Amino acid sequence: MIFIDLLKHQMLKAVRAPGYYKNVLINIFLGLGVLYWFVVFLILGFALRTILLEVDTPYTPVESLMGGYIYIVIFGIAMRFVIQSLNTVNLHYYQILPIKRNTLVNYLLLKPLFNPVNYLIVVMITPFAFRSAIAGDISLLQAFVLIASSFIIVWFDILMVVFLKRRFGASLWGFVAVIVVLFGLVGLEYFDIVSLFDLSVDVFGFIALSPLGLILMLLGVIGTYWLNRWFFAKYYYAEKFNEKTSFSTDSTADFSFMNRFGSIGELIALNLKLILRHKRTKSMFITAVLFLAYGLLFYTSDFYAQRYGWLFFAALFSVGSFMLIFGQMAINWNAEHFDYLMTRKLDSFTYISANYYMLNTFTVITFILTTPYFFFGSDIVSLHFAALLYNMGVNSAFYLIAAPFNTKRLQLSKGTSMSFQGTTYKSFIVLIPMMILPLVVINIFAAFGQWQTGVWLLALLGIVCLVLHRPILRLANNIFLQRKYVLCEGFRKKEE
Repeated sequence: MIFIDLLKHQMLKAVRAPGYYKNVLINIFLGLGVLYWFVVFLILGFALRTILLEVDTPYTPVESLMGGYIYIVIFGIAMRFVIQSLNTVNLHYYQILPIKRNTLVNYLLLKPLFNPVNYLIVVMITPFAFRSAIAGDISLLQAFVLIASSFIIVWFDILMVVFLKRRFGASLWGFVAVIVVLFGLVGLEYFDIVSLFDLSVDVFGFIALSPLGLILMLLGVIGTYWLNRWFFAKYYYAEKFNEKTSFSTDSTADFSFMNRFGSIGELIALNLKLILRHKRTKSMFITAVLFLAYGLLFYTSDFYAQRYGWLFFAALFSVGSFMLIFGQMAINWNAEHFDYLMTRKLDSFTYISANYYMLNTFTVITFILTTPYFFFGSDIVSLHFAALLYNMGVNSAFYLIAAPFNTKRLQLSKGTSMSFQGTTYKSFIVLIPMMILPLVVINIFAAFGQWQTGVWLLALLGIVCLVLHRPILRLANNIFLQRKYVLCEGFRKKEE
């Protein structure tokens, strides 16, 4: 079967890629991470009925789940829009072979359905459905229909996101539209304008628990499938797709005002243009925006109310979202033109300084954007100010000291925020002193009832590093000069 052959080709391509065996450690780490989440969702599935019974609502556990289905669909689409990578194939190699166009299109559309990571929600719902059937909440037939409906919801989300990303994903406006719709729906529920929960109980209570509803859901999946087929029929050939997207490549933001800051300003302007021009960096930008809301997971939870180490961890992520994401690529995002940079009349200290000031500028901007968190109380205010100082003083400098040790070429055309291309085990190790160390320090002081002392000690460390930033940058520059030729050699190696 040609579809199976195409899957084999992609597997062989991945295994034979020059960087595959160098990334074995990363692949093992990611595999363990996926296994961990499968176990977590499985345990949650067994406990979900008990948890929902303890919630003070007039709904049964199954009705509560049905009420949450609409959020599963909406947030599933929103999250996949950000993190799901589009399936690709070297089309021109197959177009000269006797392979039908429909076969290639079906491969592009259906391959994501075979990724087990997409079925975490099914892992949770399966034990819940059987526990509910055993308890008599639903019949055994309804339990099987409920499990089947969870598969169909996953398929609908995947195919809908594939269409949205291919149609609108090349533009930041597509992301803005998704976020506006998402927050609009949440606002309708929060301000009691429209109860999406009650609507979901009625709608999904029918379509997710009855065979007729299952058929209606399948028709929805088939509709999204043919919507994608229509798109491919219109833009199957590269020149047609280029006509559609050419408007997005003609215009680039003008950062000429940065020239007033000299060579450092010019380099920052070039990096900002790089961010806005390439798929990978635009996806990272979108992810950084989403991480601004990371604090809500902690600040609204009673569980973390007195766990100040974790609250500071959340503050570091929220205040430093842009810096933490882009800092990992501080040097190797220039990999594709690194040889060119090294042949220019460019002072290496200026190059390092430009990255430092850009990361800290990002941190100040994100701090301003997270000021609404101040409504959660004075403790959050102090945590955010300390996180600002620690990120600017310690983390940004540490990134630049560690950056020359990542010699893996970053391909900016890999347009997904969750792509691990260009990532090595060093990218994870560097997070230990940056994120885990502050958590440990504050927890130690909190054990003695002096968590504020730990927070301001970290803030003081950030201030000291800011005052001594020039010696620190000289250290980073010396490391960069020592490893410059190693970087050049590593960046020349392309991954297929």
